[in-house]
Amino acid sequence: MQNFTFSNKTKIIFGQDTEKTVGQESVVFGKKLLLHYGGGSIKESGLYDTVIQSLKEQNIEIFELGGVKPNPRLSLVREGISLCKEQDIEFILAVGGGSVIDSAKAIAAGVNYDGDVWDFFTGKASVTDCLPIGVVVTIPAAGSESSTGTVITNEDGWYKRATGHLAMRPQFAVLNPVLTYTLPSYQTACGVTDMMAHILERYFTNVKNVELTDRLSEATLKTIINNAHKALEEPTNYDARAEIMWSGTIAHNDLLDTGRIGDWASHNIEHELSGIYDLAHGAGLAIIFPAWMKYVYKQDVNRFVQFANRVWDVEIDLNDLERTALAGIHKMEEFFQSIGMPTTLQEVDIDETHFKEMATKATERGPLGSFVKLSAEDIYEIYKLAR
Repeated sequence: MQNFTFSNKTKIIFGQDTEKTVGQESVVFGKKLLLHYGGGSIKESGLYDTVIQSLKEQNIEIFELGGVKPNPRLSLVREGISLCKEQDIEFILAVGGGSVIDSAKAIAAGVNYDGDVWDFFTGKASVTDCLPIGVVVTIPAAGSESSTGTVITNEDGWYKRATGHLAMRPQFAVLNPVLTYTLPSYQTACGVTDMMAHILERYFTNVKNVELTDRLSEATLKTIINNAHKALEEPTNYDARAEIMWSGTIAHNDLLDTGRIGDWASHNIEHELSGIYDLAHGAGLAIIFPAWMKYVYKQDVNRFVQFANRVWDVEIDLNDLERTALAGIHKMEEFFQSIGMPTTLQEVDIDETHFKEMATKATERGPLGSFVKLSAEDIYEIYKLAR
């Protein structure tokens, strides 16, 4: 196990009607607030009115910026930064899913920076501080509600890049499973896949003697797997929605990182797909992760055997460990298919046209991954495996 420091300041406010507390939680950080959200769903559901009423009860001055898209755009981030600077905004409240939260984080990071916020995503500059952020989660998936990172897409070249800093952790996160009842099945499934991928990025490590976080990761994966179909078949099943929502937070709040070194190649490989094709991130991960596994499993067959046995209940064949490892990967593909996720690029009409371009872009700052270091040639082969 590696040395580590674990600190997570995000206050989690979980349960029914908790969105009614946003005013009292927000006013602590200032009286001028940017309300950041996506399309019209929060207005149609009544959540917008609830949030506005709660904020007004605390006499908070509200400025609004909607329009966040999946794979959030740099242009809107820049617009938000300008608005915050012009109006001396003191606090940002993000109401939505991971895209809205990521957009809010990027805005918060850029407000006190004199250069272009994209500098943080290219490595030209480092985030040092942020405006404080609060969130109301409507889509359990990205775990951005208590993580240190953000991912933004630059329309100039369609680069999808990440950056992070401890200051990006939201001050509080409101998680009400009821707010997820009306999610389309596809979005629910994409969220399930995304949170599973966050765990898998940490699970496949070369660090030895990490039994506790192995077991925590496996338990969180099994909880998601056990509740995914319940949530899809019974959208108003509070208990299933609650288990999935809390699992999504645990998957990405850094607890499962402790003492180990994660990989993160699959996320970066997928970012090129969703950057160019605007594919849902969860759907892209359902395609890329099995292909990555098939490409790298021989690096540590025993870890893949453990994954197959503990997560998917595959019986270990002591005479053929590779067979067991591959059976676990196949079980995961079957699960993704069972919840309506694609597992090949053909299913989403993506051909080989941009494979080499994406592999080159993915490695512009060096090889990807920690479990196995991947070159552009390796990533090209993974795209071909995913075809």
